[in-house]
Amino acid sequence: MEREQLQAHSTLVVTVESSAEFHGAVTDAIESIDAGEEAASPPTLSFSSYDDLMATFTPRVLDLIEAIRRDEPASINEASRVVDRDVKNVHEELDRLARLGVVFFEQDGQRKRPVVWFDELLIDLPFEPEGGDATAAAP
Repeated sequence: MEREQLQAHSTLVVTVESSAEFHGAVTDAIESIDAGEEAASPPTLSFSSYDDLMATFTPRVLDLIEAIRRDEPASINEASRVVDRDVKNVHEELDRLARLGVVFFEQDGQRKRPVVWFDELLIDLPFEPEGGDATAAAP
């Protein structure tokens, strides 16, 4: 999604889903767009495992995201001061988050200002029945 489109949304949904589920959701979204319909669902970031999601959204990362949203630092250096962390580590985390689309950077001369485009982060953790058999979960 383009930055302008992302900024029109206030929620980022983060979830775990199989590659087949992800493929189906993307196919449905493409068909809707081809039919001239607006995407009804909020922007979603999908991980293939709980471990990947939890390794990405650690408490330190969530604190950094919240600090950037709250304090709107003018640069990566300023963001690192706000969270009282090493600039190199904050820069590496922000680069990783930018690759995922969680943040983006606005260039201001020599400085890159990190921007969190959403107001709300929803982490959706669907639990599947043991063995993946949906009928086993029925009463």
